[in-house]
Amino acid sequence: MILGVVLAGGQATRFGSDKALAELDGHTLLARAVDLLSGWCEYVVVAGRETAPAPTLPDWPRAAMGPLGGIAAALHLAADEGYEAVLSIGVDSIGLPDDLLERLSPAPAFVSAQPVIGLWPAAAAAAIEAILEGSGRHSMLAFAEAVGARAIALPTKPYNINTISDLDAVEHGDGL
Repeated sequence: MILGVVLAGGQATRFGSDKALAELDGHTLLARAVDLLSGWCEYVVVAGRETAPAPTLPDWPRAAMGPLGGIAAALHLAADEGYEAVLSIGVDSIGLPDDLLERLSPAPAFVSAQPVIGLWPAAAAAAIEAILEGSGRHSMLAFAEAVGARAIALPTKPYNINTISDLDAVEHGDGL
């Protein structure tokens, strides 16, 4: 069983407002991300927010830990509930292929262009804890290296929406 997690705890300082609530084609980025994961996962949660169109988890061990905090929270839930892996995406992950889960299987693996998009074994909870509680690099790539994750290139680079103009470009089909 796969647990899906939408990473939605970022500050979105470049975006200028709550990016998760920004709309694309009439749907919030958050709702789009939850719907997308629902097609691949048995259960979907949102990390880093208190309200969402799916159950929420606080980042682990505390807020403001970046994407690792959201993945850590999901890995703890996955381990506790018997899921084999966690599929993570950012709230702004747009343009992912329909066969993303197959491309990332078996875990651990991540999308080279956006390491927050990944498939992580539930057993990786200890590795992410060590990174978040340690004094070394607190980065997605440090986590990926620690668990021996494979970097997967997708046929097309997923969009990364960091600004209002990025969102406008996606909405008008201009790409990024």
